[in-house]
Amino acid sequence: MESDLRSIGELARDSGLSISALRFYDGAEVLAPARVDPRTGYRWYAPGQLADARLLARLRRVGLPLADIRAVLGAVPGSGAAQRLMDEHLRRLEGGLADARRELSAIRRLIDQRENPMTTTPAEYRFTVPARELAEALDAVRFAVGGDPELPVLSGVLFDLDGGLLRLVATDRYRIALAEVPVESSGSEESVASLASDAPAASAVVPVALADALRALLGPAEGAVELALGAGTVQVTVGGHRIEGAALDHDYPDYRPLVRLEPVHRIGLPAAELRAALVSAATSSLPSGPHGAACEVALLTVDGEGRFAVGGPDAGADGADGALRVAVNRDFLLEALPADAPGQLVLELGGSITPLAVRPADRPGTFSVLMPVRLPA
Repeated sequence: MESDLRSIGELARDSGLSISALRFYDGAEVLAPARVDPRTGYRWYAPGQLADARLLARLRRVGLPLADIRAVLGAVPGSGAAQRLMDEHLRRLEGGLADARRELSAIRRLIDQRENPMTTTPAEYRFTVPARELAEALDAVRFAVGGDPELPVLSGVLFDLDGGLLRLVATDRYRIALAEVPVESSGSEESVASLASDAPAASAVVPVALADALRALLGPAEGAVELALGAGTVQVTVGGHRIEGAALDHDYPDYRPLVRLEPVHRIGLPAAELRAALVSAATSSLPSGPHGAACEVALLTVDGEGRFAVGGPDAGADGADGALRVAVNRDFLLEALPADAPGQLVLELGGSITPLAVRPADRPGTFSVLMPVRLPA
């Protein structure tokens, strides 16, 4: 009976949601009223919907995306799905807070330099990393360096010193590659303090020519490499040899939000098997490369039973049979595979229009992210 129902105004008052918000969530199929008056269109809510409305209000306050709010309210009790969504959102919030701390640290340094131009000089940070792991990191990201003259900042490799890690990052806007190298030691007390903090001690965009020269210098070398970042320069010393050069004077795009993925499927398979499947798969030529250039598109599929395959772009519509289908630039994905390709990979797929990641199973911090290709309707 209508006397047992709450009016939209009463539910708004008791839940902390506004009337307009309740109308929005009705239209978004998140919280539909129990009854709508066919003559006036007025919404009425069942007594049990107050708990959902209060939960919805709190989910909204913490910035949970609309699709996740819908999933939480619709989750089967006892399945753990709602709790997993909360865990994922908390990780996103913590990652965003860490990013904000890093940016604020950099902003403070810039403000200090602006307010004290005569007394403040950019700090130089010296540290050592394993030569072999630095060489592997350069090999892992080199393919993704951009070549667009209108985006000169992407024509280099970002060296980002962050705590006890040196991250190498490269992107051309269509794919991004990231590799981590452990920092073994630093050369000054100032560096030690910076390495122990949450903020990055230093970063530099290394021109691709200098990065290539560094890779050639490393060769098959073992042992340690000493790097110095700061004051607009990059200096590298290995095996008694030293090279140095100017860093690119550009701010590199913030890569961290781009590599926070929420995959639905994690597929483990040998790298050589994936390479062979991509080489032999049927492809279609579509205009989806840089500047609209044509590229060969292959289709990655995961069926309703979790089975993975590589097929042609005409393998059917996403979701028509419960399968996930992700179209990719075949050559981009081949370039993202390790050159020697003997080991295991983990392929992470989130959806037909969400980025996909390729990770060596034994080095999860070294991976590539590719944007999928939109297929014609």
